[in-house]
Amino acid sequence: MYSHNLPFLKLFMLLSLSGIAMHISNPDLLVPAYLQTIPLNGHFLFQNLTEFSKDFGNRFSYEPSAVLYPASVSDISDTIKHVFELGAKSGLTVAARGHGHSLQGQAQVTGGIVIRMESLQGTQTMVHTGELPYVDVSGGDLWINVLKETLKHGLAPMSWTDYLHLTVGGTLSNAGVSGQAFRHGPQVSNVYELEVVTGKGDIMKCSAKENSDLFYAALGGLGQFGIITRARIALEPAPKMVKWIRVLYSDFMAFTEDQEMLISMEKTFDYIEGFVIINRTGLLNNWRSSFKPQDPVQASQFNSDGRTLFCLEMTKNYNPDEVETMEQEVVQLLYKLRYVSSTLFQSEVTYMEFLDRVHVSEKKLRSQGLWEVPHPWLNLLIPRSKIHEFAKEVFGKILTDTSNGPILLYPVNRSKWDNRTSVVIPKEEVFYLVAFLFSAPSPSPTSEKNENLEIALQKNKKVVEFCNNANIGMKQYLPHHTTQKEWRAHFGDKWETFCRRKQAYDPLAMLAPGQRIFHKSPLPLL
Repeated sequence: MYSHNLPFLKLFMLLSLSGIAMHISNPDLLVPAYLQTIPLNGHFLFQNLTEFSKDFGNRFSYEPSAVLYPASVSDISDTIKHVFELGAKSGLTVAARGHGHSLQGQAQVTGGIVIRMESLQGTQTMVHTGELPYVDVSGGDLWINVLKETLKHGLAPMSWTDYLHLTVGGTLSNAGVSGQAFRHGPQVSNVYELEVVTGKGDIMKCSAKENSDLFYAALGGLGQFGIITRARIALEPAPKMVKWIRVLYSDFMAFTEDQEMLISMEKTFDYIEGFVIINRTGLLNNWRSSFKPQDPVQASQFNSDGRTLFCLEMTKNYNPDEVETMEQEVVQLLYKLRYVSSTLFQSEVTYMEFLDRVHVSEKKLRSQGLWEVPHPWLNLLIPRSKIHEFAKEVFGKILTDTSNGPILLYPVNRSKWDNRTSVVIPKEEVFYLVAFLFSAPSPSPTSEKNENLEIALQKNKKVVEFCNNANIGMKQYLPHHTTQKEWRAHFGDKWETFCRRKQAYDPLAMLAPGQRIFHKSPLPLL
């Protein structure tokens, strides 16, 4: 154990003899010098770290002392081992950073070490074909690159997120949810194997059969038990094309009942997501840039001003030689639905174009300077039995428009989620993902206070307070809590297991401090 620390001890003794260390009350002040003694394939960065103190949420900022650019998994393991061997006397912590898409500083660390996981991109990607195809990928790979690589073999992962420019390790540490989840479950339900570097620095291969406790701990574990450095992802044959459909509802009950019917059917759409639209002007005209209306005349007469409407978005996958069969199936499915007849819009795009659809919006927002703004997102999981009570209070009362971003609302089947993972979900078989994906650009570049952000946060607070007071049984997805009491309530009967696993795999609470679940408290120096 002590052999790893010899270079550091020699450095400390040298400084002590020179009288320098006598003035250092905190050994973490020696972090850069100490880290430079670790033999690496990659390297550390100690200056110009501002970008690593920011994330997509643009609300929190904590600057690290160092950023590791790993060239191998052993770089990550060796770094964590060295920090672990410093013990509780050191307050040094470690956070793995993917594409920087956290919302509340979850992948940031104050004065600690950020590991830039994207440095491992492409180092382990290997597609395996056969009866049960899969792909081995680095935890730092972006899902968009996983898709590009697997499509070369006519294959693709089964479950997605709406935005593909996220790392594999990042989404698997949460759950990974999109409109395919009703059928395939979230991304964490489609993993055969992981490689994880624990909070002790151990590199462990794990699966349902090998080191299963760590396997299920890491999936949805919010980075608390280890850093996912490799994943084996289940694949399926990939379609060439997608029939992309949007319709509108004016009645919430018909909207939810139709979604629940669709996700219960064996032969149904391949992707199903709903959106809530409040007081949007010229809605259908905006759709015309990407979709064709079934009835252009009636569509042009539809008025969305001042109304609360509900959009159902669906897709049907197909190959060029299956067009006729696909069209028949779509007609049969649409016949069962109770949408406003004049609002049927359709489009045909490639599978890649559909899955990467949000990136198109990203490029547009970046060009307008509206991407790197605060994103006060709130993601909730609502039991089916409470969704109408929830909607009655929230849509039109707490929230009066959706001009600052979309509201997603769609059901998933609990049976497709593995309860052995760390993910927390409602107990009912059908529950809804409700995601408030708002942006809050400052009303003026010179404003010291962002009123738009304050308004959005107040509305989020009201939504959460309503859920708690009305006993909705809500759980947060991508959860954000600030006290252990709140975390205990969040995990419920999983809390004891969560704490046991933390003690087993990260006993010093070094990893992912930005989640604010556990805190590494340095002991006073003697």
